[in-house]
Amino acid sequence: MKYETVIGLEVHVQLNTKSKMFCSCSTKFGAEPNKNTCPICLGMPGVLPVINREAVNLTIKTALATDCKIAPFNRFARKNYFYPDLPKGYQISQYELPLAKGGHVEIVVDGNVKRIGITRIHMEEDAGKLIHGENLGDKDSSYIDINRSGIPLMEIVSEPDIRSPEEAKEYMTRLKAILEYIEVSDCNMEEGSLRCDANVSVRPVGSKTFGTKAEVKNMNSFRFLQKALEYEIKRQIDTLEEGGKIVQETRLFNPDKGITVSMRSKEEAHDYRYFPDPDLVPIEIDSKWIEDIRTTLPELPDAKRERFVKEYSLPEYDAEVLTTSKSIASYFEDCIKLYNQPPDSGIQGQAKVISNWVMGEVLRVLKDENLEIEKFSVTPLMLTEMLKLIDNGTISGKIAKTVFEEMYKTGKSPEDIVKEKGLVQITDESEVIKVIDEVIAENPKEVADYKGGKDKLITFFVGQVMKKSKGKANPQVVNKLLKERLGSV
Repeated sequence: MKYETVIGLEVHVQLNTKSKMFCSCSTKFGAEPNKNTCPICLGMPGVLPVINREAVNLTIKTALATDCKIAPFNRFARKNYFYPDLPKGYQISQYELPLAKGGHVEIVVDGNVKRIGITRIHMEEDAGKLIHGENLGDKDSSYIDINRSGIPLMEIVSEPDIRSPEEAKEYMTRLKAILEYIEVSDCNMEEGSLRCDANVSVRPVGSKTFGTKAEVKNMNSFRFLQKALEYEIKRQIDTLEEGGKIVQETRLFNPDKGITVSMRSKEEAHDYRYFPDPDLVPIEIDSKWIEDIRTTLPELPDAKRERFVKEYSLPEYDAEVLTTSKSIASYFEDCIKLYNQPPDSGIQGQAKVISNWVMGEVLRVLKDENLEIEKFSVTPLMLTEMLKLIDNGTISGKIAKTVFEEMYKTGKSPEDIVKEKGLVQITDESEVIKVIDEVIAENPKEVADYKGGKDKLITFFVGQVMKKSKGKANPQVVNKLLKERLGSV
C-alpha cells in the first residue's frame, strides 16, 4: 500500500523584546543562572503580571506579514500542567481567543508555488530550563534555571498542508526569512530563539481521513527537522505494514542516533484545563493600532525576490538564494551600489557578476566557517574593489580567488594583497609568448593533434600556460596568442 504523509508544524519564536512577557526582567541570553528573575517570573504568590506591549506589537507585525486576520479581541489563558521548570504550575498562553488566524506562507515545490496555511498565531511565555547534573559532574542531581521563564514567545501553527520533509524544511526556511526581514526575532536556533514541533501522520493515498498523529518535539535546526520527519514517517509506515497501530504520543528526536523515541502519551487539550487568566485584562486591537504597525513593514522576501529578477535581470534561482536571508540580500545590494565598473556594462551585468561571487565564494566561506555575514571580514567595499581589479586587468579571475581567500583570512584590502603577493596579471604579450613557446615545445604530440583538426585541445594549451604562469597570464591574451603561435608552428 502507498501512503501519503500529513505534517503540521508548530513554530515557537522568541520575540525581540528587552524585557519578559509579564515583568521587567531582562531577556538577554547567557546570563548567570537565575540572575534574570523576579517574584513575577518566579511565580511567587500574590504577584500581578503586566502584558508587554512590544510583544503584542511584534506578534501583530508577524500576523500582517503572513496575511493573517487579526482578532480585535483576544485574551490570555492559563494552561495547567506540572513540570519542575514551570514555577507557577501553569503557563500563560492564548487558547480560544488567539491574536491572529487564517494566514499563509508560500513555498516553491518542484518549481511550483504551494500555499501552506497558518491556523493561528498566539502569544505565550516560555518555561524555564532543566540542567541535568551529568553535565556538571553531578549525575544524581538536576538543576533549574528560571532565566528563560517568562520570555515572550509567539507560536505559529500551520495547517496540515505539508506533505514531505522537504516541504517542511522549505516552509521553515521561508518563515524564518520573513521573521528576520520584519525583525521580530533574531531566529538564533542554537540559542533556542526558533524551535519547532511537528505533528506527523500517514494515511493511504486517496484517503480523506487523517491518520493517528505523533508529535515530535523541540527541533532546533532545519537538518534535525528533516531527519526526524524522515525517520518518523518510515517508523509509522513500517508499523502499519506490520499490522500494528500508531499511538498518539509525544516523541523526541535523538540526533546522535537519528531516531525518535517516545516521551509520553499525548495530552488532549482538555487535559490542560485552560481557563481565562483572571490577572490579565483582555487585549482590544483597533484598526489604528494595526495600520500604525503596517506602516513599519519592510519589503518582504517574496517582493524583494521579484524585484531582484525585474530590476537586476537575475535568474530566478539567483534571486531566490540571495533573498532567503535579509542580511545576504543587503550585502548584495550594498555591492551593487559600490560597483560601477566597467561603466558600459549596465546594472544587470554588474548584478550577475556580484551574484556569482556572493553565491559562490561568499556563501561557501560562511557555510564552511559557520559564520553570519554580519561578522564576515570581506566587506562589500572590499569585494567590489577586488572585482574592479579584475575589470581593469590587474588580476585574473583565477587570481581573484586567491585574493579573496587572503582578504577573508587577513582583512587586508585587495590592492595591498596584490602588491604584497606579487599577483599582478601578466598582460605584456612578449612575456606571454615566452610561456606559450615553452608549452608548445614541451607538448609536440598535442601540437600535432591540434594541427590535425582537434581544435578542442586549445583548452589544454590554455591550462598549461596558466599553470606555468601561476595563473598570472591574462586568459584573453593567452587565447589570442596561442591560436596565432599554433597556427604558425
